[in-house]
Amino acid sequence: MRVSVQLDDFDIGQELDLFRNGKSNTGAIVSFQGIVRNNSENSLLNMDIEQYPGMTQKAISKYVTTAVERWSLNDALVIHRHGKLFPGDQIMMVATAAIHRHDAFQSAEFLMDYLKSRAPFWKKEITKKGYHWVESVFDDEKALERW
Repeated sequence: MRVSVQLDDFDIGQELDLFRNGKSNTGAIVSFQGIVRNNSENSLLNMDIEQYPGMTQKAISKYVTTAVERWSLNDALVIHRHGKLFPGDQIMMVATAAIHRHDAFQSAEFLMDYLKSRAPFWKKEITKKGYHWVESVFDDEKALERW
């Protein structure tokens, strides 16, 4: 199990190769890559993602531990970036490994839903008109109810 909260970009192919290595009892690996998307006005210059060192890592690790136990995962990986990111940049990835695909898919969705709504990140969108803090979205909050 690995959780990394980092400034630096990552190579998703390399991360998946490392994640897969040595997992002879794994029948499924599910991965998700999050990308910074532009806003509806196509005016996003960049997004500043802030986090509190240690606290964010600990909170995400708690969710990963929950996923590993709930779905009997062989392994899980979460990488989430912070700092100044631009449209098209990688923002995060989740990978889960399980004996069966159902557990790998369900646990990956669980982690993505919690990262989107509960991970302690503060996101500020800088646009051509100024900036604003990103608030929780109803659909993201609603998605948590199934877990």
